[in-house]
Amino acid sequence: MADTSVLFIVLSVIILVIIGILLIIAWKKKKEYRPSPLSMLGMVFVILGIVFGSDRLIGYSFLGIGVLLSVVDVVKNRKKK
Repeated sequence: MADTSVLFIVLSVIILVIIGILLIIAWKKKKEYRPSPLSMLGMVFVILGIVFGSDRLIGYSFLGIGVLLSVVDVVKNRKKK
């Protein structure tokens, strides 16, 4: 059981690093893009969900809040355009 949780954490960190690299590449190509404070807060909650993933209630709560904030940010920014 411990092996699957370690594998989950390692995969989550790898995926997070890949997403970060893709964001940096996209950021350099498109200078006017700046992540909004709401999306950054969502990312922080997702990272906290990964860090506190050993306690499922806290981990999944943080992940849910982070995803919800990101979706709200996307909807908010879509209405601006």
